[in-house]
Amino acid sequence: MKNSERKENKVFRELLRLVPGLETRLMESSEEQVISIADMIQKGANSARADDTKGMKSAIIDWITPRGQSLTPHIHRNVKSGRGFNHERTGALLCPAGLDWANTEIKAKLVGGQIQVAGDQWPLLLYANYTYDAEDPWNGLLRSGLLVNAFKHIFTSPSSVDQEPKATRSGNARIHGMRSVTRASITYVATQARFALTSAQVFSRSDLVTDSERFYNTILELLNDPDEREEVELLMTWWNR
Repeated sequence: MKNSERKENKVFRELLRLVPGLETRLMESSEEQVISIADMIQKGANSARADDTKGMKSAIIDWITPRGQSLTPHIHRNVKSGRGFNHERTGALLCPAGLDWANTEIKAKLVGGQIQVAGDQWPLLLYANYTYDAEDPWNGLLRSGLLVNAFKHIFTSPSSVDQEPKATRSGNARIHGMRSVTRASITYVATQARFALTSAQVFSRSDLVTDSERFYNTILELLNDPDEREEVELLMTWWNR
């Protein structure tokens, strides 16, 4: 079985676990009905992702604005053109680890597009205090405050970001029986947060500018790498605390 087939099989098994009665329904359905069921599941996933993308676009501006201050120039909550490497704050967070945003030459090349950032060049927004440790790449990786806020926003409730639970309905995690943070949920949140900071208008897996699919896959591959098990277990313990 190819690696991609193994991944798909794992996702399918998880889907059967999450949706009671789905396996029986599939086994009893005609080919046409199976295609219809798959279509409905895909539409539901697309709709949920679109809701997350829309909510994050606005909320992330609050999280990256220093308390009691304002961003200069101002970033509109519902407009993306002023984000990405076009803005000092979002540019610093999107700057690939190992590159110095404070270096005027590097900054100019990122702004001008002479440096193209691939999905496997992870940005500083993933690291605690937005600081990359070249001597220890695991130090602070996937532990930034921005990611924690993004996770709460999507899986608990938007109001839980401020630690003031005002929501009157259960969050996504509780609704779907999610009792702990998962590798895939961290990866998904990182992908959504990164996209929200870019100037890209439409979330698309085939978008070569944001290269979101490669970004998502490379993080998930690291978190599922048996050789990194010890570091990943420490990371999962940190998140679940």
